[in-house]
Amino acid sequence: MALSLGVHVGQQNMPMAELRALWRHLDAAQVDWISAWDHFYEAPPKGGTEPHFEALATLGALAAETRHARIGCLVFYVGYRNPALLAKAATTLDHICGGRFELGLGAGWHIWEASAYGYPFPDVGTRLDMLDEAAEIIRRMLTEDRVTFSGMHFQTDDASCLPKPVQERLPIWVGGLGERRTLEIAARRADGWNAAYVSAAEFTRLNKVLDHWCEVDERDPAAVRRGVNLVFAMAMDEAGVAAERERLGAEWGANAERIIGGSLLCTPDAAVERVLEYVAAGAQEVNIALRAPWNAEALDAYLEVAMPAIRREAA
Repeated sequence: MALSLGVHVGQQNMPMAELRALWRHLDAAQVDWISAWDHFYEAPPKGGTEPHFEALATLGALAAETRHARIGCLVFYVGYRNPALLAKAATTLDHICGGRFELGLGAGWHIWEASAYGYPFPDVGTRLDMLDEAAEIIRRMLTEDRVTFSGMHFQTDDASCLPKPVQERLPIWVGGLGERRTLEIAARRADGWNAAYVSAAEFTRLNKVLDHWCEVDERDPAAVRRGVNLVFAMAMDEAGVAAERERLGAEWGANAERIIGGSLLCTPDAAVERVLEYVAAGAQEVNIALRAPWNAEALDAYLEVAMPAIRREAA
């Protein structure tokens, strides 16, 4: 499969009408992928003070508004929804969009919103156990006629999921950076692995860790696609880039250094080289992550100039 260039859109600080117009614009620009994220509150966290839409309902609108791009969520936290329900929702979305839906799963991180909404947020080891169980249930629900499963965290009893997805194998992605559990689960369970906001050097290292786990689990490493999300912080000149750097620092605090390292923090003429660094590191899918507000002129430059150039260079 050719290099995929996508856009990961956080559904916050924008009216739904503007989100829908943005999706249509991105789809017309021939991006390969458009995703939402699974939060109830804004990210980075600000105590639930900014407008934010729920993921599954948002994805229904995204599915109906687009015609070209594959769509999905990077990623659903498995503690918010029963996995059998999530399999049913994924199937429904795949029918709405005509076979373009892909399902992302993760162990979650936003403890503040979970606590506010009354969801348990156990230790990371337990959440990873939940991820492992959920990935098994969902894959079976999407492919088998009936599924009975009794785990520590989730159960199904002779459950069916009809109709089946439009796609013969609806792709499941696992997102996260944990080397011992997350990447092992991705190697064993997933069709793709996504890393968010890491440098090209760190992506290279993690990619090799994933290869190792594929070998341990006797799976062909080529069977797991590799994706990365980069914070979109492009500006049209160096002064604008400096302002974006300052903004990221203020928003992300102690995590700013890592986030900046995984950002498209540059002018349009440097974007091609920056993205190709990740392609050289093994990324088969590169998504820019949009958080409103962003520089609209820089986004259009990325879509109209940088993206075609990246595809030419990567071909």
